[in-house]
Amino acid sequence: MLTVPEAAGRIGRDPETVRRWIRAGKLRAKKIGTQHMIEEHDLDQVTGDTGSLPLPKEWQTTWTGETQPDWVRLIRRSRRSL
Repeated sequence: MLTVPEAAGRIGRDPETVRRWIRAGKLRAKKIGTQHMIEEHDLDQVTGDTGSLPLPKEWQTTWTGETQPDWVRLIRRSRRSL
């Protein structure tokens, strides 16, 4: 879970923009005490961010010639299950 400033820093936006998205219902958040907490996958859905940058051509396959798995997605999935 991310705070508003953490989420804003991750997507390169102003924290007030993230707060506006929450107030408008565009971004789901839970209020814990005085802070809004945002799930990473909710932030990714709003921004359309898959969390991955294009790989250089030589990194797109493993040493055995198989396509590289989406490591970012796999790590995020494993963190959610904790």
